[in-house]
Amino acid sequence: MPGAFTDGPDPRITVTEVPPPTISGGTLLVSRDGHTAVAADADRDRVFIVDLDGGEPAAVLLEAGDEPGRLVEDAAGRVHVALRRGGAVATLDVAAKSVVARREVCRAPRGVAYDAARDAVHVACAGGELVTLPAAGGAAVRKIRPAPDLRDVVVDGDRLLVSRFRSAETLVVDADGEVLSRRTLPNFNASSSFGTSSGSSFAPSVAWRMVPLPRGGAAMVHQRAMVSEIPIGGGYYSTAGCDGNIVHGAVSVIEPADASESSELLESAAPAVTGVSLPVDVAVSPDGAQIAVVGAGNNVVARTTVDEVKRGQDDGCQLPNVDPETGRPMADVEELTGQPVAVAFDGQGDVVVQLREPAALQVLGGRLITLPGESVRDTGHEMFHRAPNGFSTTACASCHPEGHEDGHTWKFSQLGLRRTQTVGGGVLKTAPLHWSGDQEDLSHLMGEVFVSRMGGAQPGLRRIALMERFLDSLPAFPTSPPEDEASVARGAALFQDKQVGCASCHGGEMLTNNLNEDVGTGELLQVPSLIGIAGRAPFMHDGCAATLRDRFDPSCGGVRHGDVSGLNDAQIDDLVAYLESL
Repeated sequence: MPGAFTDGPDPRITVTEVPPPTISGGTLLVSRDGHTAVAADADRDRVFIVDLDGGEPAAVLLEAGDEPGRLVEDAAGRVHVALRRGGAVATLDVAAKSVVARREVCRAPRGVAYDAARDAVHVACAGGELVTLPAAGGAAVRKIRPAPDLRDVVVDGDRLLVSRFRSAETLVVDADGEVLSRRTLPNFNASSSFGTSSGSSFAPSVAWRMVPLPRGGAAMVHQRAMVSEIPIGGGYYSTAGCDGNIVHGAVSVIEPADASESSELLESAAPAVTGVSLPVDVAVSPDGAQIAVVGAGNNVVARTTVDEVKRGQDDGCQLPNVDPETGRPMADVEELTGQPVAVAFDGQGDVVVQLREPAALQVLGGRLITLPGESVRDTGHEMFHRAPNGFSTTACASCHPEGHEDGHTWKFSQLGLRRTQTVGGGVLKTAPLHWSGDQEDLSHLMGEVFVSRMGGAQPGLRRIALMERFLDSLPAFPTSPPEDEASVARGAALFQDKQVGCASCHGGEMLTNNLNEDVGTGELLQVPSLIGIAGRAPFMHDGCAATLRDRFDPSCGGVRHGDVSGLNDAQIDDLVAYLESL
């Protein structure tokens, strides 16, 4: 990607030739020697190998558009990197500073973990695949699909803990690939503050990162989204409990995979990590005592302890600043010199932060290691990932992580239930925008949401154009290839059948007629695009359908929303298979 350049009379406006990818986080590891850092640079399609004790950083170049993400080290010292858009895992020889293998695994690999007992690498994919590769090379030895929207995988004894991105649910998978249980985090009830008359309730969402704990189990940094009613016009940063934001971050402990049903699992929600915007990564110190979280939305790192997270605090709002027993700081929040995307601990227990822009590794209390590479500062990208008002922690990416959506259904005063909509895959071509179709274009939407609800200044025409440019660059959800092509073909025919009627509204390039329709809900609502629909559960404006098959239940849309009354179960399955392929 060529470097950024200023454009127009405002030198603060910067544009890259190609908009950078959205921030995902979790792109840094420190090897077992305690001083070799390996950092995946998703913006510049390269991996840096850095000796934290000194020396020049080395860059390993990847293919354009690979977008390297998670990394893991195996027993032989090789590092395996998930290529988020490349659909593959690259294996690096750290000593030789080169790629020694590249293996296709799935369309959208996300999490990676090394299984020492099997000498294998497990790869979790956004499409729901869980793939196992021999660490030394060769084709996959297992590929299962336990659930959609997989994020991270942690090896815990002879079982796996696998997180799901938007729901923050954790699957426990045994050695045979069977899902033994599903762990759901509890809601969080915040004490009243910021002038609210009562506390607010928050549901877990958006599990940005899950990492292993040294003694078993895992730590997960995730968001929580408000489920209490949100007054429109009150601001997304002044209507909720805790710090006032409708979204906040938290770190939760996931119990070990072998914990029995009778074991004491996490019953109370951990206190919020306030003051951190877009908590995209978490790290645990080698001794298992300390935790660090970075905020890509406001350039901070927060530090606390595993014990404090485990303690839980259902009626509180934030981790205490000082441990009452030791007097030590518990939740220090420190500003960084650039935008952080990942964090790790080195062998000495020092915190190492990977900065996206400018590219660098920052050792807290130590040196700043500059990494070579052009600037990737882009105004549209920055507007999407920063809180518009400059002081709250809610950014566009808080509800639209990675350019998609958080899977949450909000309860707005006057409007009622509204499921977050995706902003990827060409959403601006589906205008008018929002479920009510009341936003004529991006300019109107920015005035309503960016300014009125999020407290930002009214952006000028140039900034709106750059936000539009960035949104247009966001791909749709990466749908996995269908397992049964014949079923998809039959479903496509049913979709086009005039009696069923799907294509009468969901047609054209974007699979929408861009109109408001009443499909049996009693409201005129915008017809959404079906592109990438497989990754947008739950469905409908009120989230009434947990799965695409549930969408065809009479209680969640009737014959006015496509008439499937004449279809049998097998035909419904075919229609769902087609929709999941879009």
